[in-house]
Amino acid sequence: MSEASAQGKLVRRLGLFDATMLVMGGIIGSGIFLNPAEVARAVSAPGWIVGVWLIGGAIAIAGAFVYAELAARRPEVGGQYAYLRDAFGPLPAFLYGWSLLLVIQSGGMAAVAITFARYFLEVTGLGVPDAAVAVAALALLTAINCLGVRAGGTVQSVLMVLKIGAIVALVLCGLLLAPWFPAAPTQASATPAAGLLMALTPVMFAYGGWQTASFVAAEMRDPRRDLARGLLMGVIGVVILYTAVAFTCVAVLGPAGLAETRAPASAVMRLALGETGANLIALGVAISALGFLSQGMLTTPRVYFAMAEDRMFFPALASVSPRTHAPVLAILLQGAVACLIALTGTYGQILSYVVSVDFIWFALTGAALLVFRHRDREPAGFQVPGHPFTTWFFILACAVTVIGTVAAHPTNSMIGFAILAAGIPVCLFWLKRRETV
Repeated sequence: MSEASAQGKLVRRLGLFDATMLVMGGIIGSGIFLNPAEVARAVSAPGWIVGVWLIGGAIAIAGAFVYAELAARRPEVGGQYAYLRDAFGPLPAFLYGWSLLLVIQSGGMAAVAITFARYFLEVTGLGVPDAAVAVAALALLTAINCLGVRAGGTVQSVLMVLKIGAIVALVLCGLLLAPWFPAAPTQASATPAAGLLMALTPVMFAYGGWQTASFVAAEMRDPRRDLARGLLMGVIGVVILYTAVAFTCVAVLGPAGLAETRAPASAVMRLALGETGANLIALGVAISALGFLSQGMLTTPRVYFAMAEDRMFFPALASVSPRTHAPVLAILLQGAVACLIALTGTYGQILSYVVSVDFIWFALTGAALLVFRHRDREPAGFQVPGHPFTTWFFILACAVTVIGTVAAHPTNSMIGFAILAAGIPVCLFWLKRRETV
């Protein structure tokens, strides 16, 4: 499609590198710099502190396999929304988009924006409220992404390369320059099942986000090939980085020291390079958080665009700027809701209600692949290795993550579920309106 004939439509401008950076950018935010301490407070044995990141990585890789095949089968705008719609109908798909707007993506972006603000203020020393910086960052990225997918993709790729560099620097400085914590004698410990369930909440929050790259499938030059490959390469790359960070934090701080700190990355870099190291990693966390926000602002509005195209949301959200080929109103909506949540929530509350709702949809998306395999006999360009066992592993792991999050944070999880349930009458309204128009 030429630029001229694409006036007012989404255009295909993203390739394999963009897809891989979007996958990694959707996963890596600020969580890996903070959540190793949350894990250490749930499980105290060094092997389990690192092992739970490998468990989370195995779940994420299984999910990447599932989403890679779904991308090959349904290379459409909206990604996960389209998979749920085609497998289960309009109600679950709408509720996914609804929860994405009001809980999952907007809540996750708000949490990361708050983290960005804290580290930005630590580096700059400005005396302004966290919320003001968070809202300013969200507004800036909203404006950039309104300029088009190429502008947003370029900013996202640059920020992603910078935050990979920050993580690699953390690992190398910690392992090579910081003194290692003396290894404690091995002691028998109780079965860590309950602790593992609690630890999975921060781990899976840190791993979540690979699915958002599928939202921009309609703007990739070859989504069947590039999105599938980008999902696999991006997720595997993140698992390697996350496990290395967890190992570094345990090796340098020890289990007890890691559990006591609120900022493990800063603690490691302070031991390696003094206050200069702490300031450098604070800058790295701020860049990483900004990159996550950039990715979310680029990808997620395409879901609201797809909902509007299905006449299941405000029709104006299906409009595309004839100049930038961006769904400007959908992007503005995403930015506005994320800003509102950033002004009203705290990091811990946001984390628990995001995970409890998000992983319901992960499980249902895994089930969507089972539906497509049964319904569509034609093989896809990519097929999940070990299906159906791999797919069922992913589905069950997501269910366990939801159970663990609800058990650890029942009140906040119920808030997320209540917001989700509130979307049912809204969906029925749009269904009725679609039938009468």
